[in-house]
Amino acid sequence: MATKNQLPAEWSRLWSRPVGWFLDHMIYRTVVTGKSNVPAAGPVVFAANHISFLDGPVMFGASPRPMHILVKKEMFKGFLGKVLRGSGQIPVDRTGDRLALHIGKELLDAGRCVGILPEGTRGSGAADSISNGVAWLAINSGATVIPVAILGTRQGLEHRDHIPKPRRKLHVSFGEPITVKRRKGEPGRVSMDRAAAEIREALAEHVQDAIRTTGQGLPLELASGEPTPQHRHTAVAGTPADHH
Repeated sequence: MATKNQLPAEWSRLWSRPVGWFLDHMIYRTVVTGKSNVPAAGPVVFAANHISFLDGPVMFGASPRPMHILVKKEMFKGFLGKVLRGSGQIPVDRTGDRLALHIGKELLDAGRCVGILPEGTRGSGAADSISNGVAWLAINSGATVIPVAILGTRQGLEHRDHIPKPRRKLHVSFGEPITVKRRKGEPGRVSMDRAAAEIREALAEHVQDAIRTTGQGLPLELASGEPTPQHRHTAVAGTPADHH
């Protein structure tokens, strides 16, 4: 169980909300859709696809409700670490971190919102696979899950470490709410795997819906993050990434 002094304070979200808005609407041009899908009260788990360093901050700034995002512990160093802690974000060890999940659950039990990038690492953003952590949070807290599609934070053949130039058009789309529950007589592991599969399917479908609606595609890459030989050839031939 998390202790009270390990939980981010309520005030931690207040100063950071304007910073998130500034990032989305002054540094970048972020188009936000689906805000009406987010419950006005009660616990919510925001589950987003992951293609860029910016996904968490962009989702944070676009959301109609403040949230605490699970962020890999390696980011909590120096000045950035102080900013992350001061804004109420939660460090997580991606090799397995029950404490971070328990902190997230207690926040949800208190009626707050938790954001998670369940793919675990930056990739294509198609949500082909996700961790069971998001399912654990949803089942054990009873929170509503909102799939979130983030597009434009990385495009074309851009490297996973790429930071887009200011004024690029980004898209954040909040999908329809879903709920996952443990079925009567169902073993815990079976419930977790089934719930994770339901969340992954909902997120993957929502990402594809957002692509069709916005015309903004996912980045092109292999699992290694490097472009394929044919993509390299295309890039050399002069087809640019679509910067809006």
